Amino acid sequence: MSAQDLPIELRRALAAVARTPRLLVASDYDGTMAPIVSDPEKAFPLAESVLALRALAGLSATTAAVISGRALKDLAALSRLPSEVHLVGSHGSEFDIGFVHAIDADAKTLLADITEELRGLATRFAGTSVEIKPASVAFHVRNAKADEAAKALDAVRAGAATWQGVDVTEGKSVIELAVVVTDKGHALDIIRHQEAATAAVFIGDDVTDEKAFRRLQGPDIGIKVGPGDSEAEYRVATTEDVAAALAFLLEERRTWLSGADAAPIERLTMLANPRTVALVTPDASVTWMCHPEPDSASVFAHLLGGTAAGHFTVAPERSSLPLSQRYIDGTMTVQTRWASLAVTDYLPHDAEPGRTDLTRVISGTAPAVVTFAPRPEFGQGQVQLEAEDEGIRVFGTNEPIILRSPGVRWTVESDGHQQTARAVVDPSGGDVVLELRCGTEDLGPSVRTESERREESESYWRDWANSLNLPALKPDLIKRSALTLRGLVHADSGAIMAAATTSLPEEVGGVRNWDYRYCWLRDAALTASALVSVGSTAEAENYLDWVHDVLETLPGPERLHPLYTLAGTGLPPEAVIDSLPGYAGSRPVRIGNAANQQVQLDVFGPIVELISDLAHTRRAQGVSEALSDRDWELVCAMVEAVERRWFEPDHGIWEIRDNPRHHVYSKVMGWVSVDRALKLAEEFGRPAQSGWSDLRDEIAAEVREKGWNEEVRSYTAAYDGTDLDAATLFIGLSGLIDPTDERFAATVVATEAELRSGSTVYRYHHDDGLPGAEGGFHLCAAWLVEAYLLIGARSQAEALFAQLVDAAGPTGLLSEEYDPVAERSLGNHPQAYSHLGLLRCAQLLA
Repeated sequence: MSAQDLPIELRRALAAVARTPRLLVASDYDGTMAPIVSDPEKAFPLAESVLALRALAGLSATTAAVISGRALKDLAALSRLPSEVHLVGSHGSEFDIGFVHAIDADAKTLLADITEELRGLATRFAGTSVEIKPASVAFHVRNAKADEAAKALDAVRAGAATWQGVDVTEGKSVIELAVVVTDKGHALDIIRHQEAATAAVFIGDDVTDEKAFRRLQGPDIGIKVGPGDSEAEYRVATTEDVAAALAFLLEERRTWLSGADAAPIERLTMLANPRTVALVTPDASVTWMCHPEPDSASVFAHLLGGTAAGHFTVAPERSSLPLSQRYIDGTMTVQTRWASLAVTDYLPHDAEPGRTDLTRVISGTAPAVVTFAPRPEFGQGQVQLEAEDEGIRVFGTNEPIILRSPGVRWTVESDGHQQTARAVVDPSGGDVVLELRCGTEDLGPSVRTESERREESESYWRDWANSLNLPALKPDLIKRSALTLRGLVHADSGAIMAAATTSLPEEVGGVRNWDYRYCWLRDAALTASALVSVGSTAEAENYLDWVHDVLETLPGPERLHPLYTLAGTGLPPEAVIDSLPGYAGSRPVRIGNAANQQVQLDVFGPIVELISDLAHTRRAQGVSEALSDRDWELVCAMVEAVERRWFEPDHGIWEIRDNPRHHVYSKVMGWVSVDRALKLAEEFGRPAQSGWSDLRDEIAAEVREKGWNEEVRSYTAAYDGTDLDAATLFIGLSGLIDPTDERFAATVVATEAELRSGSTVYRYHHDDGLPGAEGGFHLCAAWLVEAYLLIGARSQAEALFAQLVDAAGPTGLLSEEYDPVAERSLGNHPQAYSHLGLLRCAQLLA
């Protein structure tokens, strides 16, 4: 018996319930796990069922149980199931910790009387037998002749079954009299509650299992084995069918939890236009795209939930691996090639505000299979697809979505819950153009040709890249880093995303999964500074306008949050999308970010540093008002914020979800705010406040005294500890202490010894209150490269930079982190921090 022999409706139902956040799988024993036999002591379970149930119990967020009429001791001996599988005996009343209802002295006396009565009946009726259990007595008639069995059961019903305090349960060829209440449905509910299961599967064959079937609701599934009336929605014939169903459920559950088809993070490639981003896998599946903004809900979330969460795939009809995937040089257009087939993807620039458009051009001579499966709201929205001559309309979404595909003949399929469109196209007669448009009902042709729109998109990026002053070291990779940083800029608002994704894990299978699709004040300022350093100032100017707009909503600058939505508003509460299994089984998938409510007092420094960089670049470009009045006002506001709060503890740059500390990096950035403000005032003729100079000296003196720890011979993460932090390198990188100071050199040596591992550098190693581990940070590696250069260790800087370069993916993108042991990327992707760090290293080394 194979899973494919199961009814299609049952397979669909099992596939759906396998994707519930927390699953409970429970079964009866006799007639389900084990076949019915004449000798109850020889009712051994099918090996296939035991293997499947045991494996299910071993999966995360999955509970397995057997709820049987047998005594718990007998059930454990016969089933041979491991402790991971919950065993419940006596029709749901006997758990491993004892009975649901206590057996008092009166109940024990009653049990003895029942035993004596039924033993007497067993001597009268041939083929009958008595099974004594801790709280009940079962009277079996399975081996008796039919007429004798009927008479024996009638005798029990007329006798002991009528006694006060007796709970009667009848099954196939058995009647059981208990001195406690028995109810398999109640037992199922107890386990469901204990395990917080979001859905349950129950398999049973007997009349006693109906109590469990009646408790099922919502997404739950009941499976009846064999003939007879039942409350169960689904039915199979044999115990072999049960084994096949469990094996099928195991495979579906395991696949969903593990994200078996997850592409390596470093091999994901980002599409971008000035308004939004999308990610494509190495085999040309659109795996991540949100609408109407990059920090909105997803339309395709295959990246975090597999095919059920939405994807848009093009592949050769004759299955084969891609030969290559690359960016068109100087653009954000991506081309994936197979033998005789290519797919070119880009995000058009002519879409109206509120629209999210994606164009896919299929070319070549080989037929291709296109699969279109939009799943709005992170896969939680149910859609209906309607094929028309010009394309497909998507119904069931908050905003209209259409796919323009003239000449393509679609087949719309349903799995009973969601619809998917598929088509086979032949580009040999000319390119096949697919235009996804989110936010409009217009299926008509565009005003401009596809080639014109593609040229507009590509020239936007190419012309900008050609205007940059890039270092000569690794020119192609550095140009890609600059383009990636520009791709994370949200031109409509001026905000800059920290990364394009949410919940890509810092440890595969772990819980350190965060949403980085927002605008962090620090990250955005550092990104804008990086772009200013290569000659592009518009992003910095627009970002500073965004900061001004945010400040206008606050009572004072010291009340700035660490991050905001791209629109400049506060974030919604951090939430978990339980219906998504996460990248490669890394759960939970988080939306929003609780760091929004933290105190991070370093954020003012990068903003003042950005204004300083921008002013100097403007002056070099001959701009008359290199430091505008508005920017100077912002500098003063940032220094005011430092004056009011620099002496407080905070959660730091790494957003530690633990008690605040006096982080050295935060103090250094407070010093940077004041130091750069004083220098701007002097260089650009602006009035500095009388107390700024003293404040700068006070902060520096405190950091030098309290930040240094003689025991570890290094500046430390915070005043109150001996733990190290790569961010502390900024005490020299910022100029607070002279890089020739022996204490800075000692800090670099200590950081290398404690936090560097091969090709990467960890942020810290102290306990941050979260379970699991994380990879090394590319940005920290870049800081160490700069620190090496400051202390004269150029060869070490060059070697670490080469390793940082090698960590980039095939299309030149870097995620947040790197696992030097498994040699794979971790964290959200692509990450602004990583690319600005790479760019900074190339500038310094060149």
